[in-house]
Amino acid sequence: MSIGRSLAEARVRAGLTVERLSEVTRIRQAIIEGVEHDDFEPCGGDFYARGHIRTLARATGLEPAPLIAEYDHTVGGTSTPRPTEIFDSPRKSIEYRRPNWTLAMGVAVVIVLIFAFVQLAGGRADDDEKETASRVAPTTAAPAAPAPPPPPPSPAAPVSKAPEFPAGVVVTVTAVDGRSWIRAFDSKDRQILETILDKGEAKTFEDPARLQVQVGNSGAARLNVNGRDLGPAGEDGEVVKHTFVPGDPVPQMRTSASATPSSR
Repeated sequence: MSIGRSLAEARVRAGLTVERLSEVTRIRQAIIEGVEHDDFEPCGGDFYARGHIRTLARATGLEPAPLIAEYDHTVGGTSTPRPTEIFDSPRKSIEYRRPNWTLAMGVAVVIVLIFAFVQLAGGRADDDEKETASRVAPTTAAPAAPAPPPPPPSPAAPVSKAPEFPAGVVVTVTAVDGRSWIRAFDSKDRQILETILDKGEAKTFEDPARLQVQVGNSGAARLNVNGRDLGPAGEDGEVVKHTFVPGDPVPQMRTSASATPSSR
């Protein structure tokens, strides 16, 4: 039975796949498959082929010696690579890459000398500058007088804003201290309102040109005309008559009247 077939049958008996055997032995699958077919070229030479056969035999439970003897008899002979053939080239490569310490030391010495020369020359230049500066007395200009601060800006005169009034006449009568009655006439002398206000009640009426307002018990009622509070409409128990026009709500007329809610 050939070497490859012996190893393949032993692997199958051990229950190992080629992939698993490769993981166990760290030998590539292509090499294992080649050895099992008696193809030892992928091994890279007799020395490595013997090593692979030995490793695979031990992993599958075979005795390596008979397989190695079979390999020497049928394939590889007994020659083994000389150690010098394996290790001479790397050694030469290492020797070739060894740094030239003599050259490196020479470069370092030159750099140190250049640095020392630069420092010495710079120190002399600094001493010469200090000596020259000590001989020449510096002239310091007198500080200029600070400019006077600009005068603060004068505050702008407040612009008085003319009060705004609604277009036309708007009158609100509020009973604040008791019951009061009111009667109102528009600019065409038509009666537009007549009512009695209980304490806390209010009435608002308006006209584009003029309003006449009669208030009974006028001390209990308060007037607001065109948004301006004018205070009480009159005196307690007094009946008064007011006339208002658009603009500043200054009463145009205030006259006492004896009219009652049933008469004008």
